[in-house]
Amino acid sequence: MDRLSPAKARSRSASVDSGATSLTLIEQVQARDGEAWKRLVDLYAPLLRHWCRRWGVRSEDVDDVLQEVFRAVVVGLRGFRRDRESASFRGWLHGVARHKVLSLIRRGGSQAPGGTNFYERTLLLPDPATDDSDDEEGTLVGDLYQNALRLVRLEFEDRTWQAFWRATVEGEAPAAIAADLGVTPAAVRQAKSRVLRRLKDVLGESPRS
Repeated sequence: MDRLSPAKARSRSASVDSGATSLTLIEQVQARDGEAWKRLVDLYAPLLRHWCRRWGVRSEDVDDVLQEVFRAVVVGLRGFRRDRESASFRGWLHGVARHKVLSLIRRGGSQAPGGTNFYERTLLLPDPATDDSDDEEGTLVGDLYQNALRLVRLEFEDRTWQAFWRATVEGEAPAAIAADLGVTPAAVRQAKSRVLRRLKDVLGESPRS
C-alpha cells in the first residue's frame, strides 16, 4: 500500500498516491498461485454458469462444462495475451466456454441437451464478438467488478480510494472532493483513473500501460 509522508499529505499539489504496482490476478494465476486461482474461479464461475444456462446446457451438465472450461484455462492461460485494445480475459473465457459447450454437444449426439434440434441450433452459438449480453449478464458483470474492487481495495492509500469512490460511484465533482481531501482536482481525476485502470488490469479487461 502506498503511504504519503506528512509533508506530502499536507500538500494540495501532491498527487494522491503513486498507484498500485502488484501483479494482476491473471499474472498470479499464470504463475501458479493457488489462492489467485481460487479467486479467479470465484469471480468467473457465476458468469460461466449464466452462459451455460443461456446456451441451453442441461443443469446436470453445467458443472461438467465448468470443469472442462477451467481445465482448459489452466492449460491455455499462459498463451492469453492482452496486446490489443479489444483483448479481454472475459472475452477469451467466453470463447473457451463456447468451444467446450459445442464439444459437449458433438460428443453427446442425439443425447445432447435438447436433442438433435438443440445440436443443430447450437452449431451457431454466438461468439464473443457478437453475443449481446442480457440483463442478467449485466448484473453478473456488475457483481464481477464489485468483487474485483474488493480485491484491489487494499492496494491503495485511503485518500486515493475516497477520491475514486466519491468521483466514480457517488458522482461528486472533483473540485468538491479535492477541497475536502486537501488535494487538487487533477489529483482526484488521477486517483479515479488509477483505480479504474487497476481494476481493469486485474480482470484482464485491457492491455497494461
